[in-house]
This record gives sequence, C-alpha cells and structure tokens, in this order.
Amino acid sequence: MDVLVPFDAREPKTRLSPVLNSAERSEFARAMLDDVCSTIAATDREPTVLSTTDVDTRWSVVVDDRPLSAAVNGVIADSDQAVAVVMADLALATPGSLERVFAADGEVILVPGRGGGTNAVLTRRSDFRVDYHGISIRDHRRQAAAIGVEPTTVDSFRLSTDVDEPADLPEVLLHSDRAAAAWLREHDVTTTVSDGRVTIDRST
Repeated sequence: MDVLVPFDAREPKTRLSPVLNSAERSEFARAMLDDVCSTIAATDREPTVLSTTDVDTRWSVVVDDRPLSAAVNGVIADSDQAVAVVMADLALATPGSLERVFAADGEVILVPGRGGGTNAVLTRRSDFRVDYHGISIRDHRRQAAAIGVEPTTVDSFRLSTDVDEPADLPEVLLHSDRAAAAWLREHDVTTTVSDGRVTIDRST
C-alpha cells in the first residue's frame, strides 16, 4: 500500500493567522505533519510526503507542485497497489484510528471531515479519482458511484478533526500529547472557557 500525506509547504494554514504568524504557522504545520507521519509509521507502513516544494523532514518526500487533486490522482493512476491518502493536519490521529481505515473492506474507503471535507481516502481501484474542491465527501461518493463502487465510510472523531482554524486548536490541546500539542504549549497557546465554550488563549 502506498500511503500519501499531501503537504503544502509554501504558505500553510493561512486561516490560523488570527493566532499564529507566518513563521509560526509553518512550524506548527511541520509539527502536525510529523505527528501524522509518525502515526502512519506506527502501523508498520511507510508514509510518503507529497509536497508542493522540497521540505526538510525525516520522511520520504515526493515534490509535485500541481494542485492537490491532480498530484494525488497522478499517484493513484500510476500505482499498481492500493493508495491511501491521509491529510497532514490530522493532529489527533492514532495508529488504531488509521488501522481502521487500512483494514476496512471495500474498494474505496472514505473518512469524512467536518464541514464536508474528506480527511482520508483509501482506494483499491486505480480508476478512482479524488477531488478536494468544494464539498469533497459528496464528490468522492459520486466518483465512487461513477466507477460502480459503493464506498465504505469510516466514522472517526480523531480522523474527522482536521486543524484549519483557531477554533480547532483546543482539540489538539485537549486530545493530544504529541509534537503539535507540545508546540502549542511551548508557544503559550492554552485553553480557556468563554461563554461556556472551550476556546484558546495566547498570553504573549
């Protein structure tokens, strides 16, 4: 199985700009990338970072500056084995949650993200195509149907939680003790309660 981790190294996580500056967003994105790749490696599979530019990391990197969907589809079309795609911002992922995806029955496995996204895909069909624009989970179900496949859905809190916006950061602090959570704590990002909701506070 090929396990891809797409990563935009150029200007990652712009929606976190209310909390983190550009350099900090880059560091935090790298921390999440390392968490995801380490988690994949803990399942005895080798992650490949599919990056928009060269990135300094201990993991295997393939550079492809095409848009995300085109880059991933190029790998799927050329591979002679199953391809899994795991997003680089799944800071809560665990080996167990990923094993549920890798071991799931079916030719196309989909993991929905919050807000209509798709946070992980496993395809055992080289004619399946991803499309990460718009409401991608709906589009991926349609793509599967177009090749005559009923997709399998893996419903997982840990894999449905991708980190894009400040409101997502409390989840990392509450449910992880790995590199991304440590980075936040080292940079004085903490949880607080406002109007009955858990939010973040940055004292500096």
